[in-house]
Amino acid sequence: MPIRPERSEDRAVVAQLLRAAFDGPAEAALVDALRHDGDLDLSLVAEDNGRIAGHLALSPLDAPFPALALAPLAVSPERQRQGIGSALVRAAIAARPGHTLVVLGDPAYYSRFGFVPVGWDSPYAGPYLQARGPHLPERARIAHAPAFAALS
Repeated sequence: MPIRPERSEDRAVVAQLLRAAFDGPAEAALVDALRHDGDLDLSLVAEDNGRIAGHLALSPLDAPFPALALAPLAVSPERQRQGIGSALVRAAIAARPGHTLVVLGDPAYYSRFGFVPVGWDSPYAGPYLQARGPHLPERARIAHAPAFAALS
């Protein structure tokens, strides 16, 4: 399944996919806000027969090392559990090898990609805050892009 950077003509389809995958508008609004604020470092789509079946976004984190937030990750409801999300995560890891990627998600899912729980100072601190990459200090303070505040 081809994975490529999002193009401007993909935006409406990506928004529709995010609304369907998350059963609401919050994540679509988050990605729009990240774009608007210039905080969308990487936006990937997975295509299946010319149709967008998945999306992943990376945005900069305020951290003492190069770091990006992986959020959201979405796959069309009818295409979930077919490896599309995994392919997107692997593509994001490959695209930003010098960065630590941080995710707030299910440890059982993200551990397969090398994510480990981190006890960093963050509004999202807790058992679901995980990271992988070249910088995994025992302590760190991180802050997500301002657009994430609207999700709270």
